Amino acid sequence: MNSKYLTVTAITRYLKAKFDSDENLREVFLKGEISNIKYHTTGHIYFSIKDENSKINAIMFSSSAKKLLFRPVDGSKVLVTGRIAIYEATGGYQIYVDEMIEDGVGNLYIAFEKLKQDLAREGLFDQKYKKQIPKIPERVGVVTAKTGAAIKDIISTIKRRYPICEVILFPSLVQGESAKEDIVRNIRLAQNYDLDVLIVGRGGGSIEDLWPFNEEIVARAIFDCKIPVISAVGHEIDFTIADYVADLRAPTPTGAAEMAVPNISDLINYINNLKIRLNESMNKKINYQKLYLDSIKNSYALKNPLIMYENKKQKLDILIDNLSKVLVKKYDKAKHNFEIIKNSYVLTNPDIIYKDKQIKLNNLIEKLELVNPLAVLRRGYSLTILDDKVINSIDKIKVGSKLTVKLHNGEFDATVNKVKENKND
Repeated sequence: MNSKYLTVTAITRYLKAKFDSDENLREVFLKGEISNIKYHTTGHIYFSIKDENSKINAIMFSSSAKKLLFRPVDGSKVLVTGRIAIYEATGGYQIYVDEMIEDGVGNLYIAFEKLKQDLAREGLFDQKYKKQIPKIPERVGVVTAKTGAAIKDIISTIKRRYPICEVILFPSLVQGESAKEDIVRNIRLAQNYDLDVLIVGRGGGSIEDLWPFNEEIVARAIFDCKIPVISAVGHEIDFTIADYVADLRAPTPTGAAEMAVPNISDLINYINNLKIRLNESMNKKINYQKLYLDSIKNSYALKNPLIMYENKKQKLDILIDNLSKVLVKKYDKAKHNFEIIKNSYVLTNPDIIYKDKQIKLNNLIEKLELVNPLAVLRRGYSLTILDDKVINSIDKIKVGSKLTVKLHNGEFDATVNKVKENKND
């Protein structure tokens, strides 16, 4: 009889399966007001969404909460997207929120995403354009409202961390329709003040309050600024276009001040450490030089200068003796070579050498005369030339050929009337 009764777990799991299988509950769009919000240390957010008549529990896990563009609080009017399911432990149904924006700012969010994508494609967010923030600035500029928590936090933080730094405020509208032009004007004005770094921002607020820092003209003014810019807009979860285009983003105005200037106590400690290292290095150098000086003072040369002088003198005498020996040796060798040349056969018998050379010359002349073609011509022979070439065969001559005949004392031209070949050859 008890078999028809279900356990609480069984019915809860049955209902959960129904919820999970219902396609209409897998992606639900809700609008309402937040109440009982709690931020867990894990990063998850627990809250309720209610309207005039009903309420539903909600949870937003940390992975989704990190993408929020605002900080939800009790009373916030929101638009959420998520899935509805049953939580077995309590048997209650709740919405697991994936996305959440403030109600009434949906169009602003769409405009934000579009401008972000356009400027990213244009390259305004590229890391290569980011300027380095100086480590030890002398003068810091701040573009923000002249009253409010932001400027107070910035000034107090800078004076606490690095009191010798000068802070120049460029009071600006940071909320409302005219704020964007005022922010741009002050960014441009700040570039005339020889600043090392410029902080641009404001305290927290709704997306409408922060919207001037999402305007394109503000983004381009920050990008074109010659001074390194730190953006400090809203709270840590707030992101604006100014954050993406700035050289450095700070989570809060106080964080911007901490990023802009060093902690003077850290600098003092660093300088003290340098002084200690410098003193150690100098003492080490001095001690080394003292040891070197002592080694020189105790050296044999300084303790026995006369002995050193005598040694050098003795060495000089040895060198002089060696030099004298070398010079005498070279002189004797040169004298010997001179005697050999002076007594040589050529110098003692120049006439005999001349006659011998004359005889050899005459023999060469006689040999040349034997092969001299002019000598052959003088003996009655002649050269026959056809077309500037000496011919040696009758085969190259024809009737009518124009010849030049050379004799030993001249030449004459001739025309061939008859050719007769020697039959015996």
